[in-house]
Amino acid sequence: MSANSALRRAATVTALTAASVLVAAGVASAHVTVHPESYAKGATDGVLTFRVPNEEDTASTTKVQVFLPTDHPVLGVLVSPGDGWTAKVTTTKLKTPVKTDDGTITEAASEITWTGGKIGAGQFEDFDVAFGQLPEDTGQLTFKTLQTYSDGKVVRWIEEAGSGGEEPENPAPTIKLTAGDDATTSTAPATQSSAKATPTASADSSDSTARGLGIAGLIVGALGLAAAAFAFVRTRGAGS
Repeated sequence: MSANSALRRAATVTALTAASVLVAAGVASAHVTVHPESYAKGATDGVLTFRVPNEEDTASTTKVQVFLPTDHPVLGVLVSPGDGWTAKVTTTKLKTPVKTDDGTITEAASEITWTGGKIGAGQFEDFDVAFGQLPEDTGQLTFKTLQTYSDGKVVRWIEEAGSGGEEPENPAPTIKLTAGDDATTSTAPATQSSAKATPTASADSSDSTARGLGIAGLIVGALGLAAAAFAFVRTRGAGS
């Protein structure tokens, strides 16, 4: 094998391996997520941001439905007007009314539906939801979400993590509710709802996974280049 052939072969293997790792990183970060990752129990006057990336190459996201829990209701829900999007809030009568300082609440938001806009390939959209108060009687809130594409495909982000903590294929957006002293001070993503970017900039919770896989790709690339250099030196030595 000539030196040039050895170098070309090593470079090809390196490129393919690194590309597969980086593609996996992009896929890992392309879930619908909610930010911040946690809030204090009973927190008031805050904002939840639902980040929706488009995972299809040939279709756009045209409808997003977020279902809010009614057994542990989020009170005082308000939606922020989005770029080209229309939001509809559906309320439902609570089985167990919630007593607050302002009186007893008998109804709460159960679904928010955004339509009229479009999220294209390689883009995401942030949907902001303001709330008056979060529940105090649970440690977690799960927001099951349906994402509808222009070709009719519906992705159901409704699965919850198993007892072992493994992430399901289509996880539902989830936030933790913690004791006041333990609550995170993280805020919603700085990118506003009209921003567009590639899916690799999506969920904070999955960014660490993507970065780890990206670093692994760089390491693989470095090893491949080292192998190419070794092959070149060995071939030159054999030729002399």
